[in-house]
Amino acid sequence: MLDADGSTDPSEIPRFIAALCAGADFVKGSRYAQGGGSSDLTPTRRLGNAFLNWLVNSLFGTRYTDLCYGYNAFWSRCLPYIRLDVPGFEVETLMAVRVARAGLLIHEVPSYERPRLEGLSNLSAIRDGLRILRTIMLERLRVSQRRVLDALLERSRIR
Repeated sequence: MLDADGSTDPSEIPRFIAALCAGADFVKGSRYAQGGGSSDLTPTRRLGNAFLNWLVNSLFGTRYTDLCYGYNAFWSRCLPYIRLDVPGFEVETLMAVRVARAGLLIHEVPSYERPRLEGLSNLSAIRDGLRILRTIMLERLRVSQRRVLDALLERSRIR
């Protein structure tokens, strides 16, 4: 997956393929990995991404460095775990959380985000950041609800 606005570089695809061939199920591009970067991140977006990154890593035990970046590669066998059901920018976060929850092997590779070649950004840092936050919290609630149900089922088997 890469952005159609020209901000992601198709010449980086071999990095993603190499990580998949080395055993990864899901490969996430990172603008923060050594060798990555961005000419498009505003200070507000950088701060928001850092917070959301920290939150997901804390809640789901992941080690993402760039949660809100949509340059990804994955095997088709990952699709049942991803189940996309959100309409906006929160899709990258939802994918990252769901593959982590599924226990899939995730690798990050460095990626450089260039200025877009076409079109205008529809991103609103505050509005979309809040939508991403809502998505994270809903996924966390689903995990918690599942644990409660599993515990109840286990208790009923013990008796």
